[in-house]
Amino acid sequence: MSVSIQHVAVTSITRGLKTLSALLDKAKAHAEAAGTNPDAYVQARLFEDMLPLAGQIQRASDTAKGATARLAGVEAPSFADEETTFADLQARVAKTLTFVEGVPASAFDGAESREIEVPAGPFTLGFTGQDYLLEFVLPNFQFHVVTAYDILRNQGVPLSKRDYLNLGPERVKTAA
Repeated sequence: MSVSIQHVAVTSITRGLKTLSALLDKAKAHAEAAGTNPDAYVQARLFEDMLPLAGQIQRASDTAKGATARLAGVEAPSFADEETTFADLQARVAKTLTFVEGVPASAFDGAESREIEVPAGPFTLGFTGQDYLLEFVLPNFQFHVVTAYDILRNQGVPLSKRDYLNLGPERVKTAA
């Protein structure tokens, strides 16, 4: 059985983006139930040298759209990092999801062996498409998703592993 790079990339990325959206929804509901403004979470961070929640979502978005574009050989949309509210963060996630889901599967043909270069500070990293996805994109993307989860958890939002996994009802099997 073979699995296409398009399926792995788009399924993993869209799942992570939907998880971010669900985490933001839960954090907003928690803040509102406590009588606080959810926008207070936007600049929360785990440690002073780490990006705040907004930065984690921006980097997850950038990774998602950049990876999709590089693998598919299309132009990635440019989103300015101007999000200051929960609504802004949700909009950023939604725009990213729309882009990722809108790239035709056929655009990924040959992506496994496509040479991909990624600027990384003073260096340029080189990968085949498959190695780029497996060694760089997925770990980097998930790092930012889980760090957003961790920031919200650290702020007292009652999240669990189930929230992070974001398994839908289609995965729940009942006893026969």
